[in-house]
Amino acid sequence: MASSGAKKLWGGRFSGATDPLMEAFNESIHFDRRMHAADIRGSQAYAKALQKQGILTADEQQTLDRGLSAVLEEWAAGTFELRPGDEDIHTANERRLGEIVGSVAGKLHTGRSRNDQVATDMRLWLLDELKQMLGFLRELVGALVHRAETDIDVLMPGYTHLQRAQPIRWSHFLLSYAFWFQQDAQRLEQFVPRVAQLPLGSGALAGNPFQVDREWLAQELGFSSVTPNSLYGTSDRDFVAEFLFHCSLIMVHISRLAEDLIIYSSAEFGFVQLADAYSTGSSLMPQKKNPDSLELLRGKCGRVFGDMSGFMMTYKGLPSTYNKDMQEDKEPMFDAVDTLSGSLQITAAVIATLKINASKMQKSLTGDMLATDLAEYLVRKGVPFRQTHHISGAAVKMAEDRSCQISDLSVADLKTLHESFEDDVAAVWNFERSVDNRCSVGGTSRVTVMGQIETLKKWLN
Repeated sequence: MASSGAKKLWGGRFSGATDPLMEAFNESIHFDRRMHAADIRGSQAYAKALQKQGILTADEQQTLDRGLSAVLEEWAAGTFELRPGDEDIHTANERRLGEIVGSVAGKLHTGRSRNDQVATDMRLWLLDELKQMLGFLRELVGALVHRAETDIDVLMPGYTHLQRAQPIRWSHFLLSYAFWFQQDAQRLEQFVPRVAQLPLGSGALAGNPFQVDREWLAQELGFSSVTPNSLYGTSDRDFVAEFLFHCSLIMVHISRLAEDLIIYSSAEFGFVQLADAYSTGSSLMPQKKNPDSLELLRGKCGRVFGDMSGFMMTYKGLPSTYNKDMQEDKEPMFDAVDTLSGSLQITAAVIATLKINASKMQKSLTGDMLATDLAEYLVRKGVPFRQTHHISGAAVKMAEDRSCQISDLSVADLKTLHESFEDDVAAVWNFERSVDNRCSVGGTSRVTVMGQIETLKKWLN
């Protein structure tokens, strides 16, 4: 069974009807409608460009501009009515424009194709979303910096291989993620000029025959440049691929932070406690407080990575210029924006409301974590580090054999390992001193951590 449906923008070539199943399979309005404002902005600018070339009169351009503004108002008010045949946002907006202003609407598409139109809409839409996403990243960095400054004096174990390694500041841990997210923001900022290339004026693939001023269009729409080749302009979706990579990497950083906090919130660690607003309970076990917000953040990393890998599989085998496969470029981009934007906001809120158990962190610091400091003590006595590392390891073994802490070993015990040990070795057994010895740039001392905070504050401001 076939259906003729509404008149198509492309229907002049066809005399047969379209299968209703194909109608549904082909349409994208249910998801690309969110680009309605970008589509209207692009059309209003294009109408001005046509008027500059004498294709439209000034009155016609103004009529189209008013009509497009009326369409935008309907979208904003939620009164825009979709009709059969509105297969995509471009068709829907142009159909409604014609109903408002009459036959002059038919002049708007002169020299323009949905190929350069959709590429322009996507870039316009993404540029707006990038501004918002950069704001969310800055808010997250700000939340981490604020907590780092507030909790500057809290010490905790630092881990490698998930084994206690050396004492660090809790603030140092938080700032490690703050710098990751700062780098994410900087990558997005560097990415913006690659998005801000205007495809409009490329036509279907071969260029515009009416000599529209593309540089003027770019300036009018806030783009920084025009695509230098019309084939490239209509078929390029590298900006989608790169955006999905950036989203995936940011989600990896969110996921790693979530994993750390999930571990630290367990009873076995007890370092942190999530606010009730970002936790749930168990339907069976009343004592449970589950870090569901963090688990969802960790899980959604896979979702965004799936957006990227799925799109890349579509993109990899396309012949040049536009192919209908490229309709599959929008949903992963939209989904990544929605998922990442929500994830950034939730992560910032979790950090801002997190409670820490400073005493539990302190109690988790054990003497064996100062074994490296013991080796460094001997280095300062002139002993080569390779020897001091071995001597300190022997001290750890001695303490293990005696079922005591390494700090419980006497100077006489240590002297059996090397004659350079003196009474001043007692100063080694101090976690605050150990932390503040790491005072090179990037270290975990109070001075260097405060320096990191100031660096990030300067960037935020």
